[in-house]
Amino acid sequence: MTPDDVGRYAESLPEVKRKGTDARPAWYVHDRLVVRVHDQDTVVIRVPLGERERLLETYPDAFGVPPRMEAHHKVEAYLDRAPAVAVHAAIDLAWEMQRR
Repeated sequence: MTPDDVGRYAESLPEVKRKGTDARPAWYVHDRLVVRVHDQDTVVIRVPLGERERLLETYPDAFGVPPRMEAHHKVEAYLDRAPAVAVHAAIDLAWEMQRR
């Protein structure tokens, strides 16, 4: 996947809007973060903590949680090795959590 693929998928979800900068675009629903580009190979996705563990167990090579994110509802997705289905699943979780 690429950051453009991530953006297209995020924008396909109802009420998701692109914000951020050209270098670091982000997508929000109701002004709440869904996904943000960190760099060309990494995006940060906001997910419920309980679901984060499931994502990490199901796709151990696709996702990670650096120490700075351990206390937050976030996971990094590594686009160079994450299958699209995994990234889409995480974005869907973020969208569900944030649209409420």
